[in-house]
Amino acid sequence: MRKIRAAVCHQFGAPLAIEDVALRAPELGEVEVALDAVAICHSDISFAEGAWGGSLPAVYGHEAAGRIAATGPGVEGFSPGDSVVVTLIRACGNCPSCGGGRPTGCETPYDGDAGPLSLPDGGMLHQAMACGAFAERVVVDQSQIVQIPNDMAMDAASLLACGVITGVGAVVNAAGLRAGQDVVVIGAGGVGLNAIQGARIAGARRIVAVDMTEEKLSDARRFGATDGVLATDEKPWRAAKVAMGRGADAVLVTVGAAGAYDTAPRYLAGGGRVIMVGMPATGAVSGYEAANFAATGQSMVGSKMGDVVIRRDIPWMIDLYRQGRLQLDELISNRWNLEQINDAIADTKAGGARRNVIIF
Repeated sequence: MRKIRAAVCHQFGAPLAIEDVALRAPELGEVEVALDAVAICHSDISFAEGAWGGSLPAVYGHEAAGRIAATGPGVEGFSPGDSVVVTLIRACGNCPSCGGGRPTGCETPYDGDAGPLSLPDGGMLHQAMACGAFAERVVVDQSQIVQIPNDMAMDAASLLACGVITGVGAVVNAAGLRAGQDVVVIGAGGVGLNAIQGARIAGARRIVAVDMTEEKLSDARRFGATDGVLATDEKPWRAAKVAMGRGADAVLVTVGAAGAYDTAPRYLAGGGRVIMVGMPATGAVSGYEAANFAATGQSMVGSKMGDVVIRRDIPWMIDLYRQGRLQLDELISNRWNLEQINDAIADTKAGGARRNVIIF
């Protein structure tokens, strides 16, 4: 067992505790990665606040990058020293979803209670989201990593593990957006800005950002939005339709708020799609009129992690980044160390940060 420092959640809603924990060596098909950076995603915060339940104590964090320190038996194509992105997408490769090319929907369950982490006394320590990356090192399945150029900045690379692939992938893979179509993105936070980038890259004609503040709308324009609408307006979908001259072909809901799903269909054109990305807390309910969808040929589509295939899509996005067509560095609001993680989380919850990154 290796001793590492990690941010541990012992109680939902309480500050994370920085302490020593134990990490076992990689086993069959696993790799150990010494992390250089891990970004803070709102999903980590929601989990730590108990929004979706789960086991405690736990180590969260799932948006990471680092270098391989060791490999277990059966690992192919990776060697110690390789720079990699670490994702939460653990794919068995054999279930119907994996076999159908949808690894984000892998049907083989993972038991984080029996993962590679443990407390110093041998007690259970849950590896949340099959990552547990609020820690100096992780042990994960080889299906969860993608090799990246050794000269790529790790803080920028970490963003490719979740926020970027979720936003860009939701546009390209889930919405199947075609050049010339119109898009509304509800929420201009970390994932929303990447959905806006994805729409720009895909050739959208109009990209309308909807958010609560003018500051966020200004941010959205820097990443490619052509128009901005305040969600606080009485009927913001009317202003969005004026900007587009019609309804949207795709509306991407990137915030975890049930109310956003209530209003999302109002932005649509006939035949349009609501892409459901943000995840409200368990038990939160939204409502809509089914007849409207049937009459106008509209649809609602769930999108998990942008429906990506990581070894296909992450290299493509790295190439876009190196061409200057995908902004990553600009997404980073602040850099923190592990001991500052509770301050970084508070800053993220305040709503102004695009992405806060922990640097090891």
